[in-house]
Amino acid sequence: MTAYLNALGVICALGRDKSEVARNLFAGDCSGMRNEAGWVAERSLPVAAVRGELAPIPAELAPQDTRNNQLLLEAALQIREDIDQAIQTYGRDRIGIVLGTSTSGIDEASRGLAHYIREHQFPADYGYQQQELGAPANFLADWLQLSGPAYVISTACTSSARALMSAQRLLDLGICDAVLCGGVDSLCKLTLNGFSALEAVSGQRCNPFSVNRNGINIGEAAALFLMSKRVGDSQPIALLGSGASSDAHHISAPEPSGRGALQAMRKALNRAQLQPQQIDYLNLHGTATQHNDAMESLAVATLFPAGVPCSSTKPMTGHTLGAAGALEAAFCWLSLSAGNREHALPPHVWDGQPDPKLPALNWVTPANRLTSIAPRYLMSNSFAFGGNNVSLIIGDAP
Repeated sequence: MTAYLNALGVICALGRDKSEVARNLFAGDCSGMRNEAGWVAERSLPVAAVRGELAPIPAELAPQDTRNNQLLLEAALQIREDIDQAIQTYGRDRIGIVLGTSTSGIDEASRGLAHYIREHQFPADYGYQQQELGAPANFLADWLQLSGPAYVISTACTSSARALMSAQRLLDLGICDAVLCGGVDSLCKLTLNGFSALEAVSGQRCNPFSVNRNGINIGEAAALFLMSKRVGDSQPIALLGSGASSDAHHISAPEPSGRGALQAMRKALNRAQLQPQQIDYLNLHGTATQHNDAMESLAVATLFPAGVPCSSTKPMTGHTLGAAGALEAAFCWLSLSAGNREHALPPHVWDGQPDPKLPALNWVTPANRLTSIAPRYLMSNSFAFGGNNVSLIIGDAP
């Protein structure tokens, strides 16, 4: 069954709505990545934050007031009309919610615990439920008064890519007629210090696939799709295929040959009934760590011996962790959107110095254009700790 992606709300360091994000994405704008002190002791690090005030959480939902939920609310408000239309069409019990996150409200919880250590009591606005991984789905269900299935997937950096897969399954099984799916993660000290302890965080803007790459930057984002069995009023874009694998090679390092990544990409192609040469663009996981980039380039070169236009968008957005899969799927959606009149693709931003140890890939430059002739098929990769791999194919719906 075709899973139509009928509406998209998105917020990240590139912008606060679809048009702003698309404009800056296709321009290769990295200005949202800024050096900040205070996240990790004695280090100033580039982070990709959303700037400015966020929409306030409604007063009646005050116990769920976290930055993570504010980012999610911003994305949901962008597609509120589409959501209301779905509620009218299907009913509140036939709309599901599947989200990915890795942070949830842990930043507020961490500050609450720090207050407890200092004052021997929690602050008045502290609530343990804020940090539970299911909190974003619970918040969205409460705000919209939806009674369909609502849950969160937390598989590190594949979380929201898996959320899209699970949303499609709810449609296929007839459990839901529409699903709000995507991901959200907010900047917090816990993740920045955790990745810093792994010596995975770069002190400069990340440099994916370069011989000079030396680690990731962290960002924050929310991306929310309305997925439905029926095509919406606008141009039909759909999740056409998805594949997942778990090679369980290591708790944090990827399997070096790219075997698990290759398996996920092949599964996605099989499910979409496509051949590798039919893929018009590949959004790479491209974190700019030594091991991830090496593994991914091997897998891509194996699957696409003739090459495929590809790029990593993480120098513009940072690695948004649990939101990354949905955010980069959103970049594929924006590339296909009728609003992309120049048929631009996200450029690969780096220092242009390839690693001679890695197979050469076909990097997207600002001169590259996506064909205007449908059908067009775009792939997005997400890889995570524990050898957890997901590949999605988004394209013009038949």
